[in-house]
Amino acid sequence: MTDAVQLAQLSCGGFFLAGLATGVWKYRAMITDAEGLAPAYVDICHRASLMYAFACLVLAEFARLSAWPPGVNLAAVALPVIFFAAAVATYAVHGVLRDTDNQLRRPHRLGSGRVHGGVISLFIHALILGEIGGFLVLLTGSADKLLG
Repeated sequence: MTDAVQLAQLSCGGFFLAGLATGVWKYRAMITDAEGLAPAYVDICHRASLMYAFACLVLAEFARLSAWPPGVNLAAVALPVIFFAAAVATYAVHGVLRDTDNQLRRPHRLGSGRVHGGVISLFIHALILGEIGGFLVLLTGSADKLLG
């Protein structure tokens, strides 16, 4: 098993466990809320964690098929995984703080403070490049085997 595949599979396990744990958090919030609702970002954190777990399995399979050198495949897996983790962490922070139901609404809030729009924009652009770029590397590295 290559390092890229191993990273993707371990990340799958971590995100799946986070999804299960945030499911408990979501359930607890729902049973203690008068309207039976969890805070928006508790719900988002739970669902995103589960979704990213399965996305990591996709990364693992494409890394397994990829003809690129091991270091390229490792970087191509690591980039999306880092951004998946950053997203889940951000959702968890907003879930704990209960400070917003839309982290991209202006002004960008973090607790009682604000985050400069440029920081949000830079992060979103980096996320787009990292997630899509990482997967495109794996996809192109797998093209010969897939089209075979």
